[in-house]
Amino acid sequence: MAMLLEDIVQSVEMWLKLMRKPQPYVDPDLDPVLLVPGIAGSILNAVDGQNGKEERVWVRILGADYKLRTKLWSRFDPSTGRTVSLDPSTSITVPEERYGLYAIDVLDPDMIIGRECVYYFHDMIVEMIKWGFQEGKTLFGFGYDFRQSNRLQETLDRLAAKLESVYKASGGKKINIISHSMGGLLIKCFMALHSDIFEKYVKNWIAIAAPFRGAPGYIASTFLNGMSFVDGWEQNFFISKWSMHQLLIECPSIYELMACPHFHWQHIPLLEIWREKQDPDGYPRIILESYHPGESIDIFKEALSGNSVDYDGEIVPLPFNLEILKWAKETQKVLSHAKVPSGVKFYNIYGINLETPHSVCYGSEETPVTHLQELPFFQPTYVCVDGDGTVPAESAKADGLHAEARVGVPGEHRGILCEPHVFRILKHWLKAGAPDPFYNPINDYVILPTAFEMESHQEKGLQVTSLKEEWEIVSEEQDNLDDFLVGVAVLLLHFSWGKQLAVEQHMDLGLEGDRIEAEEDTLALAPLEDMK
Repeated sequence: MAMLLEDIVQSVEMWLKLMRKPQPYVDPDLDPVLLVPGIAGSILNAVDGQNGKEERVWVRILGADYKLRTKLWSRFDPSTGRTVSLDPSTSITVPEERYGLYAIDVLDPDMIIGRECVYYFHDMIVEMIKWGFQEGKTLFGFGYDFRQSNRLQETLDRLAAKLESVYKASGGKKINIISHSMGGLLIKCFMALHSDIFEKYVKNWIAIAAPFRGAPGYIASTFLNGMSFVDGWEQNFFISKWSMHQLLIECPSIYELMACPHFHWQHIPLLEIWREKQDPDGYPRIILESYHPGESIDIFKEALSGNSVDYDGEIVPLPFNLEILKWAKETQKVLSHAKVPSGVKFYNIYGINLETPHSVCYGSEETPVTHLQELPFFQPTYVCVDGDGTVPAESAKADGLHAEARVGVPGEHRGILCEPHVFRILKHWLKAGAPDPFYNPINDYVILPTAFEMESHQEKGLQVTSLKEEWEIVSEEQDNLDDFLVGVAVLLLHFSWGKQLAVEQHMDLGLEGDRIEAEEDTLALAPLEDMK
């Protein structure tokens, strides 16, 4: 009987071993990583102040539109800089499970079919765990109420506390921050206002698809028409653009994503409207009006002057909010003065190769706009530039910071977070996982000379640019020298063929300094120190 019982125990133990999943590889030498999402990239829970009941209101598929209207619709309070839910008994919180990763992983964990549409950092988290990162030891997340301003002190205080906790949990190791989209503006605001804390806890900051100079076309149409968080058939089960529009019109974060009016755009983003007007003789004429970013404000004011919602039987006016605009301008000043502290390295990955809204046009010669209040009911058309489908590459590159590298990666704004190319770059910068013998950073970015002078002159009707200082590279391995020489040969051919090579000044001015625009390919450039 005893032998039989022993056999049963051994069989159960063997079965448990077979069923038990293998433990993931953990590299204790890795520096910690903190993932920071962009707009709409955090799960939000609503807490009922009367009974303490908590429920997820963003993101959810079932009852999504109703919950958004009852729990997330809000009004801006200029005395505090916060946007507050219309329901006075509701407070919005971000779940902290899995050391903050739960809130930024899968935004609707209950969704089964089409779950990929609500993935956020999911693929990156899975990939980084393969490299040896461990949740709670070297991998963390920071979710936040994305309705709020990127410089709201409440959010910045939470971020400061998060940095300290990650630093302690990892045994006193400095942190690698990886931000996506608007999360880059949040981090830049924190760096500008709390540079001492940033320098104390942060080792590297990697910004991905950040709208450093705004997302002109996307935000202009958002003010007038709202936005869709998901595309395709899932829209039928999600939040309507109108409901989203009424939410975002009171969100400081959206105003902080407007086109920067002081940036030297290669092509100024415009708001264009086909309108019917009378000429001096009283005859109707159809003309195309164009407005620069600063001039567009009056159009938004007029178009949204009568905008309102019915909330619980009360009509709540929601015009274009000039108080929020005033707050957002102060945020832009903070962002413009940000500097990377000594000892911290900054990297920038941006999306390219997708048609990206830049200028927005309403109406047509056949169907002109009669009254500006009609704009929310018109379907906009766009003049597009290169970017990730949401943020123009020109905006994402213009971080205005001293960067170790700027790399353009073909990819869609949110989809870039699961691009294998991005994973290879991150793995290299984070010094994580097994060495990749086939990865050569020179394939991703060319090293910028420590000092150079460009001369431009006309030659046979072509704009030709020459560098007075020779290119210099110190590769990580001497074996890479041959690859580099081939790269230099290709560059020289570009010059000899009269093509324009993009050269980005990677000092404090970011892309504000001299540059040459590429005709076909844009090469992201980095300073020599990255390869030493």
